[in-house]
Amino acid sequence: MTKRSSRRKESRENRDSGGVKQIPWQRVSNPNPPLEILKPEQIAMIHDASMRVLEDVGMRVDCPKTRSLLGEHGNKVDEATTQVWFDRGFIEERVAMAPSSFKVRARNADRWLEFGGNNIIFGSVGGPAFVNDSDKGRRPGTFAEFQDGIRILQSLNACHFMNNGIFACMDQPANQRHLDTLFTCFTLMDKCLGASLLGRERAQDAINMACIVHGTDSEGLRANPALIGNINTNSPLVLDTEMAQGAWTFAENGQPVTVTPFTLSGAMSPATIPGALVQQNAEALAGIAFLQTVNPGTPCLYGSFTSNVDMKTGAPAFGTPEYVKATLASTQLGRHYGLPIRASNTNASNVVDAQAAYESQMSLWACVMGQVNYVNHGLGWLEGGLSASFEKFIVDAEMIQMLIETLKPMDIREETLGVEAIKEVGPGGHFFGAADTLSRYETAFYAPMLSDWQNFENWEESGSLTATDRAHGIWQQLLKDYEEPPMDPAIREALSDYVSRRKDEINRSVAA
Repeated sequence: MTKRSSRRKESRENRDSGGVKQIPWQRVSNPNPPLEILKPEQIAMIHDASMRVLEDVGMRVDCPKTRSLLGEHGNKVDEATTQVWFDRGFIEERVAMAPSSFKVRARNADRWLEFGGNNIIFGSVGGPAFVNDSDKGRRPGTFAEFQDGIRILQSLNACHFMNNGIFACMDQPANQRHLDTLFTCFTLMDKCLGASLLGRERAQDAINMACIVHGTDSEGLRANPALIGNINTNSPLVLDTEMAQGAWTFAENGQPVTVTPFTLSGAMSPATIPGALVQQNAEALAGIAFLQTVNPGTPCLYGSFTSNVDMKTGAPAFGTPEYVKATLASTQLGRHYGLPIRASNTNASNVVDAQAAYESQMSLWACVMGQVNYVNHGLGWLEGGLSASFEKFIVDAEMIQMLIETLKPMDIREETLGVEAIKEVGPGGHFFGAADTLSRYETAFYAPMLSDWQNFENWEESGSLTATDRAHGIWQQLLKDYEEPPMDPAIREALSDYVSRRKDEINRSVAA
């Protein structure tokens, strides 16, 4: 071990045990007007092109029940090819039924969230197969590590919303792991929760468990939603059976659904960003119209996930200028239809390095400037979504905290203009000892959780830790400091009983 790495290890182990400095948990709104890069006539062109795609090309809809429903409402269906050609009037009429904003409750009654308007919500990563940290590297996720990930994200005040699949627990049976992850999320954290819509059974399990947690029935949950689901169309132009069934289940129970096409320009959509936006728009509107047909008024988010590929290799690229422009344009499209908007904090880096940070910063600024309402994958995304990184949780939390503080309006009053302080110091002096400075020194500026502002000599003496090194120590400290949010023992027991009963049912059905 080198002298420098030894110092790093010692510094991590001797990290301040007094806790991690964070800003308080808070709902966030964006007081600034959105950056709009499309002219009204360009929005109209994209809309019309999207309608022509749905009318002339249509979509393959794999679920027979979904095809039947769409056919009953005036859309042309070919059962032999499973193709559906959508009527323009049907799309426009149904999409208009979705609300422009909605609230979702959390187990902690103070942590409810409103999606829409100028609100911006930051959620955890969701969906990776791998977990990554600087000690053990990249590996398949385990249930024990999943539990630690939830503890860390519960502890990070910059995280508003939790995906119940922050990464796959590969040591759990695939047909049952959603029960364990839902139980973990409901018990180890008290924030708003997203659930898997991979088929009707998983979606229904999430609804049943949410009813137990909130002490209500399906009608109560419909009146006061407690979950959000996300479906991805299988771009180009396919809605598969499991996504349709899961979304249907949520819609008929009044739970919000995000419809997010996965339109990588040059691979799953045309090699121009306008073309990719046309396809994204067509797929998103078709999905939202379907959900409004299942249950008019179902809360929906317009999902944006258009980026590009590396044309030399075909590899997905994220946090690119193309991603920024697509996100900004998507926010305008979402507002055009009166829908809350979802986008993501993305990067394509394989490790937590400068690339991971600057691509994520590009993504986050696109979300903020465009006035995205829900930033999915806000904390922890790495490797183009294949890995969830514990260190990236911390790097992203720092960036999000800084953005939250940036969005707060400047406090301009006579007391903050500093005229008296300037008079006191006069020409050629300094403000370190001024009365105004001394009265504000503890609260004047943002105090970072991760950034190190020491000079070089002090930084070297304290271990020469990089941001990734420091992030590693912070997530470990959060685990040490973690306290499980209280839950009524009767509710916990009912949840546990439900999970055990459902596992028995699944095992019997597999054995039959």
